[in-house]
Amino acid sequence: MSLVINTTTPEGIVLAADSRQSYRNMKGMARIGSENAMKLFQINRRIGVGITGLAFLPDGGVQRNVSQYIEEFRRGSKVKNMEVKEVARKLHHLFNDKYHWQEQLDQIKVNIQNDLASKGCTILKMEIDGPVLKFTFKTPQGTIENGMARADPIELLVAGYNPEGSYQVYSVAIPGPVQKLRDSEKPNIQYGSSWIGQGDVAARIVLGFDGRIQNVEFVKEAIQTRSEPEIQSQLRGLEYAIQWGTMTLQDAIDFATLMIQTTSAIQRFSDGINADPGDMPGVGGPINVAVITPDHGFVWVKKKKLSFGNSEVDLDSEPTI
Repeated sequence: MSLVINTTTPEGIVLAADSRQSYRNMKGMARIGSENAMKLFQINRRIGVGITGLAFLPDGGVQRNVSQYIEEFRRGSKVKNMEVKEVARKLHHLFNDKYHWQEQLDQIKVNIQNDLASKGCTILKMEIDGPVLKFTFKTPQGTIENGMARADPIELLVAGYNPEGSYQVYSVAIPGPVQKLRDSEKPNIQYGSSWIGQGDVAARIVLGFDGRIQNVEFVKEAIQTRSEPEIQSQLRGLEYAIQWGTMTLQDAIDFATLMIQTTSAIQRFSDGINADPGDMPGVGGPINVAVITPDHGFVWVKKKKLSFGNSEVDLDSEPTI
């Protein structure tokens, strides 16, 4: 699954990502395929992209790495003068076209039906609502339970400066929407940090909880008796008070890499959570880091090179446009 972190400060924008690539084999078992996958990409001199989620998509009978689509996009599209929002929307359209997630959701539906039947459960209701499969079933003991499943996602963080000097950061989800996370012209969302992929450790550290807290029974009850916005507001009181607006670029690099290193370390010693064991240790390998500033544009701080013995080769992927 991997982890990509963005930290936006007054001095510039940081993008950092691990380089582990995992997949499921023919038996459905999760495996680590590589520790050298590239998750960060330069789109033009002002904009960068980080990607997590599915690593391969079927295309013409063969599996293609999602990174190839991004490389083709930045080489084949007229990206030199694109704004951040335009890049986000075009990549959203590109991957929505290439990733047939509806077919995966149909297969998930069949798998769940077979699994529940093998356990003696009776399916009471099953429906696909957008990218979500919702179902209700009765157990052999007579209890009624609800379940939910989603297609494997592809997620992107698109960050950078527009030609006139303003900056934005967008999250892109397939299936899902394009959402603005940071905007230099919006006082409340100018600075901060965002992440995609396996962000539960970062969320626990910074926010004080991760999203799975809503699966805990007493939290469900609290949401029903009060309201979700009120419960979320109370939970946000656990968030660390980090002064993003005074953070230097070096501090932002240190923060982003710390979150990735800590996630990798926790995954090494854990196997999911007690309520949902068996998680994939999807974060690992070298950390690649890039910064984007108004004066210097996109600059690699750390980028893994090809190597053999004492020799190294840096295949500079900067577009010549």
